[in-house]
Amino acid sequence: MNEHATISKASAPALLPADHPPVAFGRVGVLLVNLGTPDGTDYWSMRRYLKEFLSDRRVIETPRLIWWPLLNLVILTTRPGRKGKDYDTIWNRERDEGPLRTITRSQSDKLAAWVEGGGLGATARPVVVDWAMRYGNPSIASRLEALQKQGCERILIVPLYPQYAAATSATVADKAFDALKAMRWQPAVRIAPPWHDDETYIAALASSTRRQLEALDFEPEVIIASFHGIPQEYFDRGDPYHCHCAKTTRMLREALGLSRERLVMTFQSRFGPAEWIKPYTDETIKTLAEKGVKRIAVTTPGFAADCLETIEEIGVENRDIFLEHGGEKFARLDCLNDDEDGMAVIGAVVRRELQGWI
Repeated sequence: MNEHATISKASAPALLPADHPPVAFGRVGVLLVNLGTPDGTDYWSMRRYLKEFLSDRRVIETPRLIWWPLLNLVILTTRPGRKGKDYDTIWNRERDEGPLRTITRSQSDKLAAWVEGGGLGATARPVVVDWAMRYGNPSIASRLEALQKQGCERILIVPLYPQYAAATSATVADKAFDALKAMRWQPAVRIAPPWHDDETYIAALASSTRRQLEALDFEPEVIIASFHGIPQEYFDRGDPYHCHCAKTTRMLREALGLSRERLVMTFQSRFGPAEWIKPYTDETIKTLAEKGVKRIAVTTPGFAADCLETIEEIGVENRDIFLEHGGEKFARLDCLNDDEDGMAVIGAVVRRELQGWI
Protein backbone atom coordinates (compact mmCIF):
# COMPACT_ATOMS: atom_id res chain seq x y z
CA MET A 1 0.00 0.00 0.00
CA ASN A 2 1.07 3.58 -0.56
CA GLU A 3 1.49 5.74 2.52
CA HIS A 4 -1.91 6.11 4.15
CA ALA A 5 -3.66 4.99 0.98
CA THR A 6 -7.43 5.37 0.97
CA ILE A 7 -9.35 2.16 0.46
CA SER A 8 -12.64 2.47 -1.45
CA LYS A 9 -15.71 2.75 0.76
CA ALA A 10 -17.85 -0.23 1.50
CA SER A 11 -21.17 0.07 -0.28
CA ALA A 12 -24.28 0.40 1.84
CA PRO A 13 -26.80 -2.43 1.90
CA ALA A 14 -29.43 -2.32 -0.82
CA LEU A 15 -32.12 -2.13 1.86
CA LEU A 16 -31.08 1.38 2.90
CA PRO A 17 -33.36 4.17 1.69
CA ALA A 18 -32.36 5.77 -1.59
CA ASP A 19 -31.81 9.14 0.09
CA HIS A 20 -29.61 7.69 2.86
CA PRO A 21 -26.21 9.47 3.05
CA PRO A 22 -23.21 7.36 1.97
CA VAL A 23 -21.77 5.38 4.86
CA ALA A 24 -18.60 3.32 4.94
CA PHE A 25 -18.75 0.42 7.39
CA GLY A 26 -17.97 -3.23 7.97
CA ARG A 27 -14.18 -3.06 8.16
CA VAL A 28 -11.64 -3.71 10.92
CA GLY A 29 -8.64 -1.39 11.30
CA VAL A 30 -5.15 -2.12 12.59
CA LEU A 31 -3.09 0.88 13.66
CA LEU A 32 0.63 0.38 14.35
CA VAL A 33 2.01 3.10 16.63
CA ASN A 34 5.62 3.89 17.43
CA LEU A 35 7.20 6.59 19.56
CA GLY A 36 7.76 9.33 17.03
CA THR A 37 10.29 11.40 15.14
CA PRO A 38 10.76 15.10 14.37
CA ASP A 39 9.70 16.44 10.98
CA GLY A 40 13.19 17.81 10.41
CA THR A 41 16.57 18.29 12.08
CA ASP A 42 16.38 22.10 12.28
CA TYR A 43 15.96 23.88 15.61
CA TRP A 44 12.22 24.58 15.37
CA SER A 45 11.28 21.08 14.16
CA MET A 46 13.28 19.59 17.01
CA ARG A 47 11.78 22.01 19.50
CA ARG A 48 8.19 21.15 18.49
CA TYR A 49 8.92 17.44 18.76
CA LEU A 50 10.75 17.67 22.09
CA LYS A 51 8.08 19.93 23.57
CA GLU A 52 5.33 17.46 22.74
CA PHE A 53 7.39 14.54 24.03
CA LEU A 54 8.66 16.16 27.23
CA SER A 55 5.28 17.74 28.05
CA ASP A 56 3.69 14.28 28.35
CA ARG A 57 2.86 13.67 32.00
CA ARG A 58 3.46 9.96 31.48
CA VAL A 59 7.02 10.64 30.35
CA ILE A 60 7.87 13.31 32.92
CA GLU A 61 5.98 12.95 36.18
CA THR A 62 7.70 15.89 37.86
CA PRO A 63 5.14 18.41 39.19
CA ARG A 64 4.29 20.97 36.49
CA LEU A 65 5.21 23.90 38.76
CA ILE A 66 8.80 22.64 38.76
CA TRP A 67 8.95 21.08 35.29
CA TRP A 68 7.32 23.82 33.16
CA PRO A 69 9.95 26.55 33.68
CA LEU A 70 12.80 24.03 33.44
CA LEU A 71 11.42 22.65 30.17
CA ASN A 72 10.54 25.94 28.49
CA LEU A 73 13.33 28.16 29.75
CA VAL A 74 16.26 25.74 29.75
CA ILE A 75 15.74 22.40 27.97
CA LEU A 76 13.85 23.70 24.92
CA THR A 77 16.43 26.43 24.51
CA THR A 78 19.51 24.22 24.47
CA ARG A 79 18.51 20.65 23.67
CA PRO A 80 16.91 21.05 20.17
CA GLY A 81 20.20 22.13 18.62
CA ARG A 82 22.19 19.26 20.12
CA LYS A 83 19.62 16.60 19.31
CA GLY A 84 19.13 18.01 15.81
CA LYS A 85 22.81 17.37 15.11
CA ASP A 86 22.43 13.78 16.34
CA TYR A 87 19.37 13.21 14.15
CA ASP A 88 21.20 14.69 11.17
CA THR A 89 23.76 11.88 11.35
CA ILE A 90 21.06 9.19 10.87
CA TRP A 91 18.56 11.10 8.70
CA ASN A 92 17.05 9.33 5.69
CA ARG A 93 17.93 11.99 3.13
CA GLU A 94 16.16 10.27 0.25
CA ARG A 95 12.80 10.52 2.04
CA ASP A 96 13.78 13.50 4.22
CA GLU A 97 12.70 11.77 7.43
CA GLY A 98 14.00 9.89 10.43
CA PRO A 99 14.61 6.14 10.12
CA LEU A 100 11.87 5.35 12.62
CA ARG A 101 9.27 6.81 10.25
CA THR A 102 10.77 4.95 7.28
CA ILE A 103 10.77 1.61 9.08
CA THR A 104 7.33 1.98 10.68
CA ARG A 105 5.79 2.84 7.32
CA SER A 106 7.43 -0.24 5.83
CA GLN A 107 6.14 -2.41 8.68
CA SER A 108 2.65 -1.14 7.97
CA ASP A 109 2.96 -1.73 4.22
CA LYS A 110 4.30 -5.25 4.71
CA LEU A 111 1.61 -6.08 7.25
CA ALA A 112 -1.05 -4.82 4.82
CA ALA A 113 0.41 -6.98 2.04
CA TRP A 114 0.47 -9.98 4.38
CA VAL A 115 -3.17 -9.43 5.33
CA GLU A 116 -4.21 -9.00 1.69
CA GLY A 117 -2.27 -12.16 0.82
CA GLY A 118 -4.30 -14.23 3.26
CA GLY A 119 -2.06 -14.02 6.32
CA LEU A 120 -5.10 -13.87 8.59
CA GLY A 121 -6.91 -16.60 6.67
CA ALA A 122 -10.46 -16.15 5.47
CA THR A 123 -11.94 -13.12 7.23
CA ALA A 124 -15.58 -12.08 7.41
CA ARG A 125 -14.57 -8.42 7.58
CA PRO A 126 -11.97 -6.65 5.42
CA VAL A 127 -8.92 -5.48 7.41
CA VAL A 128 -7.28 -2.09 6.82
CA VAL A 129 -3.74 -1.40 8.10
CA ASP A 130 -2.32 2.03 8.94
CA TRP A 131 0.40 3.56 11.12
CA ALA A 132 0.98 6.58 13.35
CA MET A 133 3.41 8.18 15.77
CA ARG A 134 2.70 9.06 19.38
CA TYR A 135 4.75 12.24 19.06
CA GLY A 136 5.04 14.10 15.77
CA ASN A 137 3.42 13.03 12.52
CA PRO A 138 1.32 11.26 11.42
CA SER A 139 -0.66 11.68 14.61
CA ILE A 140 -2.76 8.99 16.25
CA ALA A 141 -5.90 11.14 16.03
CA SER A 142 -5.51 11.74 12.29
CA ARG A 143 -5.07 8.06 11.48
CA LEU A 144 -7.94 6.92 13.72
CA GLU A 145 -10.15 9.40 11.88
CA ALA A 146 -8.87 8.13 8.53
CA LEU A 147 -9.58 4.51 9.48
CA GLN A 148 -13.07 5.39 10.64
CA LYS A 149 -13.80 7.20 7.37
CA GLN A 150 -12.77 4.03 5.51
CA GLY A 151 -15.46 2.11 7.35
CA CYS A 152 -13.50 0.68 10.26
CA GLU A 153 -16.01 0.12 13.03
CA ARG A 154 -13.44 -1.79 15.11
CA ILE A 155 -9.80 -0.76 15.45
CA LEU A 156 -6.89 -2.65 16.97
CA ILE A 157 -4.15 -0.30 18.17
CA VAL A 158 -0.72 -1.93 18.42
CA PRO A 159 1.83 0.08 20.45
CA LEU A 160 5.14 -1.17 19.02
CA TYR A 161 6.71 -1.80 22.43
CA PRO A 162 7.33 -5.45 23.38
CA GLN A 163 7.65 -4.51 27.07
CA TYR A 164 4.94 -2.43 28.75
CA ALA A 165 5.77 0.90 30.38
CA ALA A 166 3.44 3.71 31.36
CA ALA A 167 5.67 6.14 29.44
CA THR A 168 5.29 4.17 26.20
CA SER A 169 2.37 1.76 25.87
CA ALA A 170 0.06 3.63 28.24
CA THR A 171 0.61 7.01 26.64
CA VAL A 172 -0.40 5.57 23.26
CA ALA A 173 -3.68 4.50 24.83
CA ASP A 174 -4.08 7.93 26.44
CA LYS A 175 -3.71 9.70 23.10
CA ALA A 176 -6.04 7.29 21.35
CA PHE A 177 -8.76 7.78 23.94
CA ASP A 178 -8.28 11.56 23.77
CA ALA A 179 -9.10 11.26 20.07
CA LEU A 180 -12.11 9.05 20.77
CA LYS A 181 -13.49 11.66 23.17
CA ALA A 182 -13.85 14.07 20.24
CA MET A 183 -15.70 11.59 18.00
CA ARG A 184 -19.45 11.64 17.63
CA TRP A 185 -19.49 8.04 16.39
CA GLN A 186 -16.76 6.09 18.12
CA PRO A 187 -15.35 2.85 16.75
CA ALA A 188 -14.78 -0.04 19.15
CA VAL A 189 -11.10 -0.06 20.13
CA ARG A 190 -8.67 -2.64 21.46
CA ILE A 191 -5.14 -1.93 22.69
CA ALA A 192 -2.73 -4.82 22.05
CA PRO A 193 -0.96 -5.93 25.25
CA PRO A 194 2.84 -6.29 25.43
CA TRP A 195 4.51 -9.39 24.02
CA HIS A 196 7.72 -9.49 26.06
CA ASP A 197 7.42 -13.26 26.63
CA ASP A 198 5.64 -14.29 23.43
CA GLU A 199 7.20 -17.40 21.88
CA THR A 200 7.23 -15.91 18.38
CA TYR A 201 8.97 -12.78 19.65
CA ILE A 202 11.64 -14.70 21.55
CA ALA A 203 12.23 -17.03 18.59
CA ALA A 204 12.56 -14.00 16.28
CA LEU A 205 15.05 -12.32 18.61
CA ALA A 206 17.11 -15.51 18.85
CA SER A 207 17.06 -16.03 15.08
CA SER A 208 18.03 -12.44 14.32
CA THR A 209 20.75 -12.42 16.96
CA ARG A 210 22.30 -15.66 15.73
CA ARG A 211 22.26 -14.49 12.13
CA GLN A 212 23.91 -11.18 12.91
CA LEU A 213 26.52 -12.70 15.22
CA GLU A 214 27.47 -15.23 12.55
CA ALA A 215 28.03 -12.37 10.09
CA LEU A 216 30.59 -10.65 12.34
CA ASP A 217 34.31 -11.03 11.78
CA PHE A 218 34.82 -11.66 15.51
CA GLU A 219 33.18 -13.57 18.36
CA PRO A 220 31.92 -11.31 21.17
CA GLU A 221 33.07 -12.14 24.66
CA VAL A 222 29.95 -10.46 26.06
CA ILE A 223 26.58 -9.64 24.48
CA ILE A 224 24.63 -6.77 26.02
CA ALA A 225 20.84 -6.61 25.79
CA SER A 226 20.23 -2.88 26.18
CA PHE A 227 16.70 -1.61 26.89
CA HIS A 228 15.50 1.99 27.18
CA GLY A 229 15.52 2.97 30.83
CA ILE A 230 12.87 4.52 33.07
CA PRO A 231 13.33 6.46 36.32
CA GLN A 232 13.70 4.22 39.37
CA GLU A 233 10.77 6.09 40.94
CA TYR A 234 8.44 4.87 38.18
CA PHE A 235 9.43 1.28 38.91
CA ASP A 236 8.96 1.84 42.65
CA ARG A 237 5.42 3.04 41.95
CA GLY A 238 4.54 -0.24 40.26
CA ASP A 239 5.54 0.01 36.61
CA PRO A 240 6.20 -3.57 35.39
CA TYR A 241 8.71 -2.53 32.72
CA HIS A 242 11.87 -3.77 34.48
CA CYS A 243 10.25 -7.16 35.09
CA HIS A 244 9.22 -7.46 31.44
CA CYS A 245 12.75 -6.63 30.29
CA ALA A 246 14.23 -9.15 32.72
CA LYS A 247 11.91 -11.90 31.47
CA THR A 248 12.70 -11.13 27.82
CA THR A 249 16.42 -11.28 28.59
CA ARG A 250 16.12 -14.54 30.51
CA MET A 251 14.11 -16.19 27.73
CA LEU A 252 16.49 -14.90 25.05
CA ARG A 253 19.45 -16.14 27.08
CA GLU A 254 17.87 -19.58 27.30
CA ALA A 255 17.02 -19.63 23.59
CA LEU A 256 20.62 -18.81 22.70
CA GLY A 257 22.10 -21.15 25.30
CA LEU A 258 24.12 -18.38 26.96
CA SER A 259 25.08 -17.77 30.58
CA ARG A 260 24.25 -14.70 32.67
CA GLU A 261 27.84 -13.56 32.28
CA ARG A 262 27.71 -13.87 28.49
CA LEU A 263 24.36 -12.11 27.93
CA VAL A 264 23.93 -9.09 30.19
CA MET A 265 20.84 -6.86 30.62
CA THR A 266 21.35 -3.08 30.85
CA PHE A 267 19.37 0.16 30.48
CA GLN A 268 20.19 3.20 28.34
CA SER A 269 19.00 6.73 27.52
CA ARG A 270 18.66 8.14 31.01
CA PHE A 271 17.77 11.81 31.20
CA GLY A 272 18.24 14.29 34.05
CA PRO A 273 19.80 13.90 37.51
CA ALA A 274 17.37 11.36 38.99
CA GLU A 275 18.31 7.72 39.51
CA TRP A 276 17.11 5.37 36.75
CA ILE A 277 16.81 1.59 36.76
CA LYS A 278 20.17 -0.14 36.61
CA PRO A 279 22.62 -1.32 35.44
CA TYR A 280 23.30 1.54 33.02
CA THR A 281 24.43 0.58 29.52
CA ASP A 282 27.20 3.16 29.19
CA GLU A 283 28.68 2.43 32.61
CA THR A 284 28.54 -1.33 32.00
CA ILE A 285 30.31 -0.97 28.65
CA LYS A 286 33.00 1.21 30.22
CA THR A 287 33.52 -1.25 33.09
CA LEU A 288 33.78 -4.23 30.73
CA ALA A 289 36.45 -2.46 28.68
CA GLU A 290 38.40 -1.46 31.79
CA LYS A 291 38.31 -5.07 33.00
CA GLY A 292 39.92 -6.25 29.78
CA VAL A 293 36.97 -7.35 27.66
CA LYS A 294 38.00 -6.66 24.07
CA ARG A 295 35.00 -7.74 22.00
CA ILE A 296 31.31 -7.04 22.63
CA ALA A 297 28.04 -6.88 20.73
CA VAL A 298 24.95 -4.90 21.75
CA THR A 299 21.39 -5.87 20.89
CA THR A 300 18.31 -3.75 21.67
CA PRO A 301 15.32 -6.10 22.12
CA GLY A 302 12.98 -3.42 23.46
CA PHE A 303 12.97 -1.43 20.22
CA ALA A 304 10.76 -2.68 17.37
CA ALA A 305 12.63 -0.45 14.91
CA ASP A 306 16.01 1.21 14.75
CA CYS A 307 16.04 4.86 15.73
CA LEU A 308 18.26 7.53 17.29
CA GLU A 309 18.63 5.54 20.51
CA THR A 310 19.90 2.45 18.74
CA ILE A 311 21.79 3.81 15.73
CA GLU A 312 23.46 6.86 17.29
CA GLU A 313 23.41 6.27 21.04
CA ILE A 314 24.46 2.63 20.90
CA GLY A 315 26.26 2.53 17.56
CA VAL A 316 28.27 5.73 18.05
CA GLU A 317 28.26 7.01 21.65
CA ASN A 318 28.58 3.65 23.39
CA ARG A 319 30.95 2.28 20.75
CA ASP A 320 33.24 5.24 21.40
CA ILE A 321 33.08 4.64 25.17
CA PHE A 322 34.12 1.03 24.66
CA LEU A 323 37.00 1.83 22.33
CA GLU A 324 38.24 4.74 24.45
CA HIS A 325 38.57 2.50 27.50
CA GLY A 326 40.47 -0.36 25.94
CA GLY A 327 37.92 -2.28 23.89
CA GLU A 328 38.84 -3.37 20.38
CA LYS A 329 35.79 -4.85 18.60
CA PHE A 330 32.25 -3.49 18.93
CA ALA A 331 29.09 -4.45 17.05
CA ARG A 332 25.62 -2.94 17.18
CA LEU A 333 23.01 -5.50 16.15
CA ASP A 334 19.99 -4.28 14.21
CA CYS A 335 16.49 -4.34 15.67
CA LEU A 336 13.91 -6.74 14.22
CA ASN A 337 12.67 -3.85 12.06
CA ASP A 338 10.66 -4.86 8.97
CA ASP A 339 12.62 -8.00 8.11
CA GLU A 340 11.13 -11.48 8.09
CA ASP A 341 11.63 -12.05 11.82
CA GLY A 342 10.23 -8.66 12.75
CA MET A 343 7.14 -9.03 10.59
CA ALA A 344 6.51 -12.53 11.98
CA VAL A 345 6.20 -10.97 15.43
CA ILE A 346 3.86 -8.17 14.36
CA GLY A 347 1.76 -10.64 12.37
CA ALA A 348 1.47 -12.98 15.36
CA VAL A 349 0.37 -10.15 17.66
CA VAL A 350 -2.23 -8.89 15.17
CA ARG A 351 -3.59 -12.37 14.47
CA ARG A 352 -3.95 -13.07 18.19
CA GLU A 353 -5.57 -9.74 19.08
CA LEU A 354 -8.08 -9.76 16.20
CA GLN A 355 -9.67 -12.99 17.39
CA GLY A 356 -13.44 -12.58 17.61
CA TRP A 357 -13.44 -9.56 15.31
CA ILE A 358 -12.61 -11.08 11.94
